[in-house]
Amino acid sequence: MIEGQPDRSTPIPPIGGQNETGPLHRVLLKSPVEAYPPTPELDSQWRQLGYKTRPDAEAAKTEHQALCRILGELGAEVEYLPAHPDTNLDSIYTRDASILTNDGMILCNMGKDARQGEPGAQGEAFVSMGIPVLGKVEGEGRIEGGDFVWLDESTAVVGRGYRTNEEGIRQLKALLASRAEEVMVVPLPHWRGPSDVFHLMSIISPVDRDLALVYSPLLPIPFRELLLARGVTLIEVAQEEFGTMAGNVLAVAPRICLMLDGNPTTQGRLEDAGVEVHTYLGAEISHPGEGGPTCLTRPILRGK
Repeated sequence: MIEGQPDRSTPIPPIGGQNETGPLHRVLLKSPVEAYPPTPELDSQWRQLGYKTRPDAEAAKTEHQALCRILGELGAEVEYLPAHPDTNLDSIYTRDASILTNDGMILCNMGKDARQGEPGAQGEAFVSMGIPVLGKVEGEGRIEGGDFVWLDESTAVVGRGYRTNEEGIRQLKALLASRAEEVMVVPLPHWRGPSDVFHLMSIISPVDRDLALVYSPLLPIPFRELLLARGVTLIEVAQEEFGTMAGNVLAVAPRICLMLDGNPTTQGRLEDAGVEVHTYLGAEISHPGEGGPTCLTRPILRGK
C-alpha cells in the first residue's frame, strides 16, 4: 500500500482530489472487452479513428488486465465502465470524456467528432455508481480531459488546441468559478495538425507538486517560465522517446508513477530525480491509438 493511503476499513469519500499527484485511491478504466467492437467492425474502425495499427483484441485484454493489477497493487481501487452503444474503440481512453473536481465530474464535449458519445455514456455510468455530475460542456463548446491539468487544489490549466476551443474553455471556467481561484489557458502548438492525438498532457505530466515531466521543445515558453517561477522542477522527456509516449506518465502518489515500458532514458531521468517508476506493456492498448497511462485512466478519488 502506498504511504498515505486511507485504511480501507474506514469509509472514504466517493470522489474528489483537485490535483494530479496525490495518492490515487479510486480510478475508472474501460476494458477492451467493453470498448472494442466485434472483429468485423474492428477491422475497419481502427482506420476510421486514425489508429497507427489494428489492435489485437485478445492481447489488448491481457495487457489491460495486467495494467489494472499494477494499479491495484499500488493501492488504487479499480472500477470499470460498461459497454455502451454510443461509444467505440477510443472509449478505452477514459480520461478524455470527463474532468474531476471536488464536487463532482464535469462531462466534456469531445473535439474528435467520432468520440461525441463518450461523455454521455460516462455520465450514465456515474449516475449508476453514485458519482455526482457537476455539469457539462455543450453546444459549440469543445473540451477533452487530456487538455486539463490541476496544478494544485485551486489552480487549473487548460490547453487551447484542436480538441479544446474558446467556447469550451468559457463554459469550463463558469463550472469552475467557485472551485478554482485561477484557470490558466495555455495555447498549444499546431504540431502535426488537427487529426493528430495531441493534448496538453502530451507535453506535461506532473509527478509531484513541485516536479513535472515535460517535453520542452513543444512546451509554450510562457507556461514553461510560469512552472519554473512556481518552483516546479522540470524533468525533460528524451527527444528520441517522445514519439513512444515517454512523456505520458500517471502519478499514483507523489513521486510514484506508472509509465509505458520501452522508454529507458526518460525512465532513468525520473529515477535519478528520486521518482519510483513502474512500467506496463502497451503494445496493443497504448501504441495503436497513442494513449498512455494518463489516457487509459480517469481518476475519481485522489488524496492530497
